[in-house]
Amino acid sequence: MSWTKIAATGAAALAAVAAHDVTQRRHAILRNFPVVGHLRFTLEKFGPELRQYIVTSNDEERPFSRDQRRWVYASSKGQNTYFGFGTDNDVENSSGYPVIKHRTFAGPGAATAPHAEENVRLPMGKVLGGPRGRAKAFRPGSVVNISGMSFGSLSGNAIEALNRGAALAGCLQNTGEGGISPAHRHGGELTFQLGTAYFGCRDAQGRFDLARLKDLVASSPVRALEIKLSQGAKPGLGGMLPGAKVTEEIAEIRGIPVGQDCASPSRHTAFDDTDSMLDFVELLAAETGLPVGIKSAVGDLTFWDELVTLMSARDRGVDFVNIDGGEGGTGAAPLVFADSVAYPFRIAFTEVYKRFARAGLHDEVAFLGAGKLGLTENATVALALGLDGINVGREAMLAVGCIQAQKCHADTCPTGVATQDPWLARGLDPALKSVRAATYVRSLRRDLLKVAEAVGVVHPALMGPDDVDLVDGTRSATTLRETYGYEPGWGLPGPELAATVEDLMLGRLPADPHPAQA
Repeated sequence: MSWTKIAATGAAALAAVAAHDVTQRRHAILRNFPVVGHLRFTLEKFGPELRQYIVTSNDEERPFSRDQRRWVYASSKGQNTYFGFGTDNDVENSSGYPVIKHRTFAGPGAATAPHAEENVRLPMGKVLGGPRGRAKAFRPGSVVNISGMSFGSLSGNAIEALNRGAALAGCLQNTGEGGISPAHRHGGELTFQLGTAYFGCRDAQGRFDLARLKDLVASSPVRALEIKLSQGAKPGLGGMLPGAKVTEEIAEIRGIPVGQDCASPSRHTAFDDTDSMLDFVELLAAETGLPVGIKSAVGDLTFWDELVTLMSARDRGVDFVNIDGGEGGTGAAPLVFADSVAYPFRIAFTEVYKRFARAGLHDEVAFLGAGKLGLTENATVALALGLDGINVGREAMLAVGCIQAQKCHADTCPTGVATQDPWLARGLDPALKSVRAATYVRSLRRDLLKVAEAVGVVHPALMGPDDVDLVDGTRSATTLRETYGYEPGWGLPGPELAATVEDLMLGRLPADPHPAQA
């Protein structure tokens, strides 16, 4: 074909597009600017990808900046995670900027040698279910664990990579509310999440089925049960899985129709108030022997007041509380919920923690948290405020290949992480990415231990709210204790628990006094 014919064919195609654009009525831009108007929609479609690589600075983009993503990517690949030339954060003009206060001399047992070994031992200090005498109480072998992300929201390959990674790193994987899939059965131990739709343990009418739960637990490596009351990015709304993601396999696991939007109820039906919720908790613990906790975002604080009051009798109670910050992630949520419903993590957690501490219950409950805590700085602040365990969600997604394209709700994730499209999902190799997930978890644990070393303590859980200041530019600094109204001793484990943590880190105690049954 001659160049003349090629040019004529191209011109005819452009003319056809122009004619279509001018006569259509759906898009004003195309009607007013035929042909060239398509550029606007192309740029809008690829806007997130273009901004993160071309437009924004290293510390500008949200939810994760380029520097933060670079750290996660390098950590997951076992590459150099150091940064040169100094911080490019605007420390001089930032309000609420956290500053960790290093000590000149180390405390008893604190490490002083370089941590060259990635696979550092960093178990959680508290035993889940221990204070309440659960039959299968255990101490998690890792302070860092993988947060609840359902099969459905994430691809089977991504779930498998995270599960294999959890096994390699010796941490827990939370199933999310979508039930247990074959992808969850590759060696990693699980926290099984009961959402409001009870996927995996429901009857034909969608009601909770205890017998099915017991069968599921008996056939799976489940170490704990988590009742999901709400999620940080969409509290009070219930989960949402767009119909484009509901494949035959997911529909079978969840017990729902193929190809239809799956909206979980906004509230539980197995209980209807705080008192009946505690009855439900004790029922699950008695029937399975497992520790039982709750996951919740924080808004109205009445529930927490009621929970602490009822638990003060010490005849019923949750074994752990998992606080999800309002800045947490989701596969799909209305914008107003993602932006403006529920407190961000630090306010949410401190309001809950203070209530338990005031009642003298803070050593009897393990506190977990999520909401951008997979970054060492955020995790350090959370641990100094009294958190016992860090749950990582989107950071774990980044570790297995996510590029923050923000297509989770559209089933078009280009890296195969948050999609059910077989072609896109095949690009994610679970064997390779599992190693990256594990390496990221190990790297975060290593960096947390490095920070603990700088503060002069043997374990990051022994950092307290006086060890971190929030600074207002170059004008003033306020401790976490002052900022959040903590009383002396709050945010730190009691003397007996602190001694246990020291013994753990110095090898005087086994990490898990109650290992899983083979």
